Amino acid sequence: MKKLNYRLIASDFDGTLIDDKQQISEKVRAAISNYVECGGIFCVCTGRMLRSILPQARNLGLKGLVVAYQGTIIADIESGKIIKSGGMEYADVALICRTLEELNQPINVYCGDTLYTNIPKDNPYLQTYERIVCVEAEYAGDKMSEFVTENKLYCQKVAVLVSADKQEELYKKLSELLGNKFDVTCSATVLIEISPISDNKGEAVKYLANHYGIPIEKTIAMGDNLNDLPMVKIAGLGVAVANATEKLKQAADFISISNNDGAVAQIIEKFGFI
Repeated sequence: MKKLNYRLIASDFDGTLIDDKQQISEKVRAAISNYVECGGIFCVCTGRMLRSILPQARNLGLKGLVVAYQGTIIADIESGKIIKSGGMEYADVALICRTLEELNQPINVYCGDTLYTNIPKDNPYLQTYERIVCVEAEYAGDKMSEFVTENKLYCQKVAVLVSADKQEELYKKLSELLGNKFDVTCSATVLIEISPISDNKGEAVKYLANHYGIPIEKTIAMGDNLNDLPMVKIAGLGVAVANATEKLKQAADFISISNNDGAVAQIIEKFGFI
């Protein structure tokens, strides 16, 4: 049995662990299995809903913890039991929604296992998103801010589906309007996400390291987008995949091959063992 070098690897899911066809290659599966069999802890750390990521983590044969909603929710994979839970009170969620409504932006609101939207259900972009995350949205009507207030919804995040060519401009504007109170970030070229400012993937990796009794310098974090920046900065080894945003690459200690080429397998083989 190989001797471990880095004892904990936290990996983003979309754009990092899975390829652009939403698949996990056999090479990556085998590398993760080997790492875990040797005593390593492999944890998926994603912005996805818990309902969306749990089946994926189980399909990989992982045990232990999984991180959802950028770190707002952390749960046990086998039982599904939530061991860390956070979110935003309805007044804050309504404030975010009103800001987006004033900018005429489509809104998704995430509350536990439920996804609410003000996007018409026949919208092809929404339907594609639903297929990817394997969650069907519930239509909440045009005025999401009113829906949130009336139902006093406690939520983990709010997201905007945006075209790739308009993402940067909208991200800058929302950062100016909301960034002093909330975490405004991007997890894909078509998403801008707003969540509690105290919950991010960096805090999640610290939680995982403490939970497993692993020094932070013996952790690896790898990702592809802005929401991965906090954990890439805080881990002992921060990795940006080749398809990552330039900002993440600049912050990383190492740039791997792309998600389509098996980046996770490369990192496990190169750094996981002594």
